[in-house]
Amino acid sequence: MDFAYDARTEQLREQLTDFLETTIYPAEPVFHEQLANRADPWAVPPIVDELKAAARERGLWNFFLPGEHGAGLTNLQYAPLAELTGRSPELAPVALNCAAPDTGNMEVLAMFGTEQQRKQWLRPLLDGEIRSAFAMTEPDVASSDATNIETRIERDGDEYVINGRKWYISGAMNPNCRIMIVMGKSDPDADTHRQQSMVLVPRDTPGVHIKRGMQLFGFDDSSHGGHAEVEFRDVRVPADNLLSEEGSGFAIAQARLGPGRIHHCMRLIGMAERALELLCRRTTQRVAFGKPIAEQGVVQDWIAEARVRIEQVRLLVLKTAWLMDTVGNRGAHTEIQSIKITTPSTVEWIIDKAIQAHGAGGFSQDFPLAGLWAQARMLRMADGPDEVHKRSLARRELKKYRQQ
Repeated sequence: MDFAYDARTEQLREQLTDFLETTIYPAEPVFHEQLANRADPWAVPPIVDELKAAARERGLWNFFLPGEHGAGLTNLQYAPLAELTGRSPELAPVALNCAAPDTGNMEVLAMFGTEQQRKQWLRPLLDGEIRSAFAMTEPDVASSDATNIETRIERDGDEYVINGRKWYISGAMNPNCRIMIVMGKSDPDADTHRQQSMVLVPRDTPGVHIKRGMQLFGFDDSSHGGHAEVEFRDVRVPADNLLSEEGSGFAIAQARLGPGRIHHCMRLIGMAERALELLCRRTTQRVAFGKPIAEQGVVQDWIAEARVRIEQVRLLVLKTAWLMDTVGNRGAHTEIQSIKITTPSTVEWIIDKAIQAHGAGGFSQDFPLAGLWAQARMLRMADGPDEVHKRSLARRELKKYRQQ
């Protein structure tokens, strides 16, 4: 295994680091000021479009998507770039057109979309002209088991009719959201993993009701397009809006969520690095009981532990990226689950210590730490809770011994 950054990755890291320092970090206070002064609580602050234009002009665009539709980077090349964007998770990913849920939706369209679907929806997403949403999670069932999904997708002539209720639908509150990928049950009598399908539903389709924005630990997350509760009442779309074929919804979901999990973990490492940097700066500048806080043994223990834990998860993420490139997502299944289990909780711990070192300031809007903590904690649930991944990972380990 060779995780050394090649020449192209090094060049892009230098360009992206410069972009963060000269453009993204200075834009953060402007972004928050524009958020606070919006007339529409879900309007996208103007600074976002300015940053997207600046990033695209520099060629810092669509890093996440391999192949003909994206920048042509491997997972191993993208990993350190995604890590850098995690240092400013509110602005950097969206500025580079590498923000969820659009990333996963573009991957789905690239893999499973028809030529017409790609022309109508993938192209404007790649160009950053529109945003999208992914509608899978439901409030009335345990959606960590995707076979529980109850939203109905029923064929009626040349159309599909959708009825159901979703919540925590990322991106759905964004005014620029134009398309939703909706997962539902199309054949309740089929085999368990062939009952589900996915369809493309334009957000303005009659019967699509955006009920409310959902909060994350008190944050409305409007900077990312919000999380919505959405009701589908007799929503009709053309049969051509089906992704792949009927019964393929579960397989598409698995194909989508694997890369999404590693992207989250890549960005989480960047969040941890920024939290550790803030922790070190704060504790060297604050004096308590006659000496800088950084000289306290407990604080030094936090700093040492944080560095060790960051290096551990980074190596595991890089190994996962390397495996995805060399043997495919299926061959990296164990590692994808491993990073999804350990990275959010590890980063949550580091951010928590940075908050503690900041005193009351750690809870405030003057530092990014409270928002970083909420994102890290949320990611222990997004794309499957820790417990589901641990269950699957343990069963895979036990299988080796049960076959003896």
